[in-house]
Amino acid sequence: MSDFLQGMAKSSAARAAQAPSFAASDFDKPVVPLDPGPFGVIAEIKRRSPAEGLLDASAENGTSDLIARAQAYAAGGAAAISVLTEPSRFDGELAHLQEVAAALPGTPVMRKDFLVDPVQVLEARKAGASGVLLIAAMLDDAMLKLMLDCAWEHGMFVLLEAFDEDDLRRSSRFLDGAGQLLIGVNTRNLRTLEVDGDRLRNLASKLPDAICVAESGLHEPDDAARVARWGYSMALVGKALMRSDNPTELVSAMTSAGAAACS
Repeated sequence: MSDFLQGMAKSSAARAAQAPSFAASDFDKPVVPLDPGPFGVIAEIKRRSPAEGLLDASAENGTSDLIARAQAYAAGGAAAISVLTEPSRFDGELAHLQEVAAALPGTPVMRKDFLVDPVQVLEARKAGASGVLLIAAMLDDAMLKLMLDCAWEHGMFVLLEAFDEDDLRRSSRFLDGAGQLLIGVNTRNLRTLEVDGDRLRNLASKLPDAICVAESGLHEPDDAARVARWGYSMALVGKALMRSDNPTELVSAMTSAGAAACS
């Protein structure tokens, strides 16, 4: 695990230790099924990136409206909305996820964070999430299974993120589980925070027979078409959408380009 991931794991564990206990009535919000179609875009709400700095320029003057941006994503046909909830490096909050899920009851919302404990899956479900992102490199097999089982018990999908061939091989072993599992490949090196533009192509031949998600470094429709030709059926897009003046149009164009490349 890289130094960055170690730091994120430590702070995440501290947050998990502060999580409250839950009752069955806490999980009464609907789970929205994820249907990527021929090609789907997971559109991300991310106020800040450690590598890129502030992404939500409107936050500088106190007028940030993440709900409006999420609604713009949905209007463009986003298959799901990803919401960063990590507070120390991404300016995220669990409240952001709760607000987006409440504002978009027909769109699946995913918690993106550095989750290390099943209680954080329960936090996400209580807030209205229909899915969570897990990072294979941060979790041993026993903990990963516990967290997958927790998500699937609550009807949630899981995006399991890989960084290399070993991660993909290990992640694939969980595809016969009881719920929906997406396999993601992240092009960002979490030691240097730089993007390796060749990783998606280099690992394409190693992708399992699953819904595979290209993560990071996608900016325009041609990027979506390219990864679709490599075998990815979804793309997770954050920075480009957060900085776009017309995120509705960009989500729609990337979705259409990816779908056309798949046909």
